[in-house]
Amino acid sequence: MSAPPPFDLPRRLAAEALGTGLLVATVIGSGIMAERLTEDAALALLGNTLPTGAILVVLITVLGPISGAHFNPAVTLAFWLRRAIGRDDAWRYVAAQLAGGLAGTLAAHLMFGLSPFSLSTHVRTGPAQWWAEVVAGFGLVGVILGGLRFDARAVPWLVGLFITAAYWFTASTSFANPAVALARAFTDTFSGIRPVDVPAFVLAECLGAVLATALFGWLLNPGTRPTIRGALSGD
Repeated sequence: MSAPPPFDLPRRLAAEALGTGLLVATVIGSGIMAERLTEDAALALLGNTLPTGAILVVLITVLGPISGAHFNPAVTLAFWLRRAIGRDDAWRYVAAQLAGGLAGTLAAHLMFGLSPFSLSTHVRTGPAQWWAEVVAGFGLVGVILGGLRFDARAVPWLVGLFITAAYWFTASTSFANPAVALARAFTDTFSGIRPVDVPAFVLAECLGAVLATALFGWLLNPGTRPTIRGALSGD
């Protein structure tokens, strides 16, 4: 997961759409499976969490070398703010991610014999959940930037592990992704979110990404350290 590598734009956009679609299919499909296998909400959430973290490791490892593996408009926003991707390409990335996410919902529904799309009735709203999405977006972008700074090879695992943890420590179960939030509005299953609740989630996720970009842009810069001679002389 990084700035776009030297693949041509059609391949990068295809990778973004494919990666986002497989991510959404995993989130929704594992939620449907978990809901069908157990009536225990905690166990169902665990059954939703582990596949999501696992697929992120796989997708970022396999598709990252092609597109940078954003799979998330908030991540693309962060890279645009850092001037690692141009404005026009950023918009194209977001469009591919949104389209891929909707395709992922469709794929999951068809695998489980459901209608192609169904508007969610799952209520996810209120200050606590909005704040949770700020935290989720902030943490995800911070983990990515820190990983790229210190050990880029570890980024797939860092992202997968962060999302796995954030499913459980955030009140919202850590959507942390506007494309995923929109796609989940079209599934009235375990992982769904009411369409009316999506805009606030998207704003919170993007706010978290912006805050992380600003803070980690400063934090990951070592700054100037005084030499021993300078420290002794007061310079």
